[in-house]
Amino acid sequence: MTTRENTLTVNGVSFAVIESGAQDGPLALCLHGYPDTAWTWRHLMPELAHAGWRAVAPFTRGYAPTSLPADGRYQSGALVADANALHGALGGSGDAVLIGHDWGAVAAYGAASHQPQRWQRVVTLAIPPAPVMARAFTDVEQLKRSWYMFFQCTALAEHVIARDKLAFLRMLWNDWSPGYDATEDVERVAEALAEPSHLLAALGYYRAQFGIDELDPLLADEQQATAMTPPQPTLYMHGGSDGCLAAEYASSVLGFLAHESEVDVIKDAGHWLHLEKSQEVNRRIVEFVGARKPRPGGASR
Repeated sequence: MTTRENTLTVNGVSFAVIESGAQDGPLALCLHGYPDTAWTWRHLMPELAHAGWRAVAPFTRGYAPTSLPADGRYQSGALVADANALHGALGGSGDAVLIGHDWGAVAAYGAASHQPQRWQRVVTLAIPPAPVMARAFTDVEQLKRSWYMFFQCTALAEHVIARDKLAFLRMLWNDWSPGYDATEDVERVAEALAEPSHLLAALGYYRAQFGIDELDPLLADEQQATAMTPPQPTLYMHGGSDGCLAAEYASSVLGFLAHESEVDVIKDAGHWLHLEKSQEVNRRIVEFVGARKPRPGGASR
């Protein structure tokens, strides 16, 4: 399957996207996290395309070559609004699926909850829904793992992270996915965050999350939706050796998800389980969302 690169503008942001699969296939929107790019889905997208999906992965707001947002907003509610607006701009219908890793998972929970008519199924990786994350942030051991989040809210962060070809971000990849060779991925991140304004954009996600940056009240509903769990069947996957968020939190996720949801912990995988164990993770995702073929005339079933 060939991969195409494209751009489209929604919510005042020019989004760079990569695509795979037939244009008339149902939409599978794949959202990346931090510190990562749309290329994180390079193994999954051809498999989705082979199963009949139109797989689209945007570089999320602020990650070059996507533009800096005109509204300057990086709250998770803005990510929700972007995901649903991209669904519309890409001609998605009610049979679309939403796949998100890390911050992309946060956006997926919110987008599927805020406008559930757009999405039939949801897949999230590495970040559980808000009720589980709330418990994680009361645990001292998990707070030790999450030190980077609080550091990135300081004025020192952008100076430290920019040094030595983003050595700080290479450290995070090594710590969160031990044993995985992230050379290609970190190079992609370095390209996306090379400009100081784009690095600040990536940090802006955390600064908005912790109340450092002002939240846009016009996105209050979208922001609230990120605290909800989707009404759609959801597949949640977590790496058993994740160095970012302890795998133990996956054990309570199923109780918060809708009927027909599933939870998988992938043994010997870290935070980027979809890269480390791509064949296993891809198979599970495609099994969960199902094979889809375009209807005659371009509509999907």
